[in-house]
Amino acid sequence: MKKRVLTGINTTGTLHIGNYVGAIRPAIRDSRNPDTESFFFMADLHALIKCQDPARIARSRLQIAATWLAAGLDPERVVFYRQSDIPEIPTLNWLLTCSTGKGQMNRAHAYKAAVDQAVAAGRDPDADVSMGLFCYPILMAADILMFNADEVPVGHDQLQHLEMARDVATRFNFLYATPEKPFFSMPVATGGSEIEVLPGLDGRKMSKSYNNVIPLFEGGRKALDEAISRIVTDSRLPGEPKDPDSTSLTVIYDAFATKEESEAFHAELRAGLGWGEAKKRLADKIDAEIGPMRARYEELMARPEEIEKILQEGARKARAIATPFLAELMQAVGLKSFTQADAPAAQAKSAKAVKALFKQYREKDGNFYFKLSMNGRDLFVSDAFASGRDAGTWVGRLKREAELPADAPIHLLDGVSADEVTAALASLRTEE
Repeated sequence: MKKRVLTGINTTGTLHIGNYVGAIRPAIRDSRNPDTESFFFMADLHALIKCQDPARIARSRLQIAATWLAAGLDPERVVFYRQSDIPEIPTLNWLLTCSTGKGQMNRAHAYKAAVDQAVAAGRDPDADVSMGLFCYPILMAADILMFNADEVPVGHDQLQHLEMARDVATRFNFLYATPEKPFFSMPVATGGSEIEVLPGLDGRKMSKSYNNVIPLFEGGRKALDEAISRIVTDSRLPGEPKDPDSTSLTVIYDAFATKEESEAFHAELRAGLGWGEAKKRLADKIDAEIGPMRARYEELMARPEEIEKILQEGARKARAIATPFLAELMQAVGLKSFTQADAPAAQAKSAKAVKALFKQYREKDGNFYFKLSMNGRDLFVSDAFASGRDAGTWVGRLKREAELPADAPIHLLDGVSADEVTAALASLRTEE
């Protein structure tokens, strides 16, 4: 069975070289793996959280679709669609919203950052918080869970959202599915590129917010040369030895060069290669790779009807999966036709008492933990483990033991007794 990999692209601006190196190029490379079923979507519903400029949203959607196609994304091999063309996703978003605790959303990094910024400015904590921002992780979970993606390439700033998607899936499965046949599988975060964050012209992360980006296609070779000319370097003259690690120029060069080319470039800088010549070589190196793509990009931008046709076909393929799956979920929560008989799985689930639930997770400190809950109430949390396997071994033991082991590496939460934990563990064994 093929592995499903899902990648979302926010549509709030134009893409730059950093986006290409960190996300586009590795994602397209991975999509050519015959053992992978790839889903690529334009996250245009997410874009509305940050941007209420209709013209900018419309322009960005077209530019980003053209960019991915020009860079080599093959719509025959992948499912390429706009999020807004799949109405099943917002519906799933609501189903998941209704089974997710507000407390979980309170812990989202983006929400907390917005609150902290407002408080620091002496304003109401929620002054800059829309419900779109607050519930962003649930919509992201719906994107992933609608297609039961096995892997989601994400940067470090998105890892929390993937963990939340797993929590959201676990809760929904617990409420409505059977242990033998859960609705949602647990997605795993994967890295995209060895160079996740490409430095910009000034050495900071390449970002439009810092005005330090190198354009990908927009403006052609002229804009590429102009941006590279502004890369910050020291004042050493041609002929003077230079430190390759003193500027982002070499990091950007390395992202487009072979190992041998990079080593030679660094050696020439140490031997006195001038910064002007080094910048020209960087521009030539980048243009050799993206120049041919730029021509295709301009052709696609001039023919939006071709892009529309591709995206509509992608939406058709996506909805062929999403529509029947959503119907199954709607029935599970009770939103079914009055003439439709209850499915055996739903009947079996409703006849069961709510049981205890183990959850394993990884914290920011890099360690693994597990906890046990009963009827939505946490009973204990574990000590830290260096590996998920060690944590899982203890979970397995606790499920099997008739009594709570005296050496169990756990901490009972306030108001919880050992008897309650023993009863919860017993309910697990009864279910099995």
